[in-house]
Amino acid sequence: MKIYRYPLFNSWPAILRRPSADYSEKLDTVREVMSKIREDGDAAIREYTKQFDKVDIADSQVTADEIEKAVRSLDPGLKHAINIAAQNIDKFHVAQKIPHRVVETMPGVKCWQKSVAIERVGLYIPGGSAPLFSTVLMLGIPAMIAGCREVVLCTPPGKEGKITPAILYAASVCHITEIYKIGGIQAIGAMAYGTETIRKVDKLFGPGNSWVTAAKQFVAMADCAIDMPAGPSEVAVMADLTANPEFVAADLLSQAEHGPDSQVILVTTDEQLINDVITVMGTQLKALPRSATASKALENSRAILLNDMEEMVSLINLYAPEHLIIATRDADLVADRISNAGSVFIGNYSPESAGDYASGTNHTLPTNGWAKSFSGIGLDSFCKKITFQEITRAGIMVLGPVIEQLAEAEQLFAHKNAATLRMK
Repeated sequence: MKIYRYPLFNSWPAILRRPSADYSEKLDTVREVMSKIREDGDAAIREYTKQFDKVDIADSQVTADEIEKAVRSLDPGLKHAINIAAQNIDKFHVAQKIPHRVVETMPGVKCWQKSVAIERVGLYIPGGSAPLFSTVLMLGIPAMIAGCREVVLCTPPGKEGKITPAILYAASVCHITEIYKIGGIQAIGAMAYGTETIRKVDKLFGPGNSWVTAAKQFVAMADCAIDMPAGPSEVAVMADLTANPEFVAADLLSQAEHGPDSQVILVTTDEQLINDVITVMGTQLKALPRSATASKALENSRAILLNDMEEMVSLINLYAPEHLIIATRDADLVADRISNAGSVFIGNYSPESAGDYASGTNHTLPTNGWAKSFSGIGLDSFCKKITFQEITRAGIMVLGPVIEQLAEAEQLFAHKNAATLRMK
């Protein structure tokens, strides 16, 4: 972890640069894979699964029997934990439903908006070194609440050509039955373009590594809607002398273990805290099974010592982290000043892993600074909004002259005539 002491404002952008912001070097490979999938369909999927995942799978679709076996075989304790997390995620996302309202903008003119579920959605679930069954809940539950008619799930197979039972159990909790053992670029291509087996989806969801992110951005240019630009995970911790060094170290490592291209940032006004966190982090790191991965990620990480809270808030809003932990005095008041972040965790007892798993908020969030303009996944992500208007005969007599005048000013006389004829 590199330490910066009281850096000048004009140096902040360079200090905060992400390690994997440029996907252009991957686009040639992505373009080649996508072209092959469009031409050869299932055969290309099988070929790339063999090439990238080192497993030859004749039929990638998961059977009902496989799902049933996974449900039966999973540890009861893990099942219980998944069920509790699912209940909390469900409660939080159900609360996002907006009541239907009709607005009479003027006498005889009624307008309203209706939320309609996207019919067929595709969920990508990372499943390489860390199969993220929690992401199934984060995407599958709001899709279910929204009322999406069809949900397809793709996740990479293991070396034996199977999917982790926890992923299949989480899918069953979300009533997802169309599941495929496909990962990486080829999974995004299969869902975006369709094959003989998999029908094209209307929108793609899910996090992934830099290859998945590049593939999503490629199909989003012309072929399929995506949830957001999302890539390697990141966390920033704002801390002062009231923070617990062991907690901070654990939070930083919890993101570092996601992958070697993850980034963790510590921002503080207390230099001693930096020293204590680095010491504790070294001890905690030795006990982690994924210590090699976390160590690699720490090469991209920063500890930044600043003068005061004003500077900390400004730096965080410039960085726009995916996850932000505020471990300071009056943390709730500090949180009110944050304008750019995917998800915020307030106080010493709110670990980022709570949001990753079970508090109820969604963990599919914008990375790479996109929190300045994108929200994390919510119920609305699985819906589209349709507006309606109904104008009575009396209403057109009131609104018609306004339409006429505006249309004529824009020299669109057919527009004007559409109102004029109705008034006559």
